[in-house]
Amino acid sequence: MADNTEFEKVTIVDHPLVAHKITELRDPVTQAERFRGLVHDISTVLALEATRDLPVKPRNIETPLGVAEGAVVVVPLVVVPILRAGLGMADAVCDVLPDALEAFIGMYRDSDTHEPVEYYAKVPQTDNGQYIIVDPMLATGGTATAAADLLNRHGIPDENIRVISLLAAPEGLARFRQSHPDIPITLGVLDDRLNEHDYIVPGLGDAGDRLFGAG
Repeated sequence: MADNTEFEKVTIVDHPLVAHKITELRDPVTQAERFRGLVHDISTVLALEATRDLPVKPRNIETPLGVAEGAVVVVPLVVVPILRAGLGMADAVCDVLPDALEAFIGMYRDSDTHEPVEYYAKVPQTDNGQYIIVDPMLATGGTATAAADLLNRHGIPDENIRVISLLAAPEGLARFRQSHPDIPITLGVLDDRLNEHDYIVPGLGDAGDRLFGAG
């Protein structure tokens, strides 16, 4: 189901439905409502892959016909969307993880420097919880790096952080790895490069604008 890239701890989910839906995401004629549905569907699959290694403990459960051996996740989970585009993925991840808490990190990319500017952060504290950063596009890697840095400042170590993105550029992965070599990343696809404006090529345009019909 998943392929590893040449980047350490980066997993690309190799699934025909993910490829199909990303193809539709890229199409400029895809309208906002459909775009949001596609992001939700892809994020659901990525969330399942990204949480594959969560620790569990056994639990027996009585069914109408007998007793089954089951398992329950034993760590708190926190979904961390990067506003605003990350909101389009957060609902899907929370559907997969209905008991998860949510953190919110507000950042925008400066139009001149292309570097992230933080304007809001609300991060719940947990006992050894796993924090899942969700952001559709890992382009320059600056926003994801800044989000992980922020979680570190809140006392959350890299071993308790993971990232889910729909698309990424190699330059962004390389930059993120310089600061956070051990955080696992789950992707829908790894694209070719960044252009001169630091947008992913071939990409899909501005994910936030397309999610909310602002483009």
